Amino acid sequence: MSANSRLTVATHILAWMALVARKQPDEPVTSERIAASVKTNPVVIRRTLGVLSKAGLVQSYRGINAGWRLARPATEISLLDVFDALEEGSQFALHPTQPSQICPVGRGIGSTLTHVYDSIHESTRTTLASKTVAAVLEEILASQTSDASQSRP
Repeated sequence: MSANSRLTVATHILAWMALVARKQPDEPVTSERIAASVKTNPVVIRRTLGVLSKAGLVQSYRGINAGWRLARPATEISLLDVFDALEEGSQFALHPTQPSQICPVGRGIGSTLTHVYDSIHESTRTTLASKTVAAVLEEILASQTSDASQSRP
């Protein structure tokens, strides 16, 4: 089973856009420029930007300065907003078919794991709601400053 990286890619996109907005607040960015940072195909970026646009997190601009901008400040975009935009849903699921009701494990596993999964889901949402794209960008930049100072003799 492979991990889903959509939230990571979407957060990377938004943090990169927030960084650009600091230096050039009115300049939209292209999917090609974003793709160079993410190291993926611009089509992947455009698909993700489309989803983020539907959620009101980014806006597209046409014409001479075509591209994308954050729809609101990065300080007002939580990772929960991003998660919800991607419609990731539950991270865990029960059996696709009902297990044997004759078996004591099959009979009880659904209700038992539902409680566990609900707790994980709520914890995830609380954690994501507590972190903004701006905070992610600040941590990224701070870690690079820290890494640079540690590598000096």
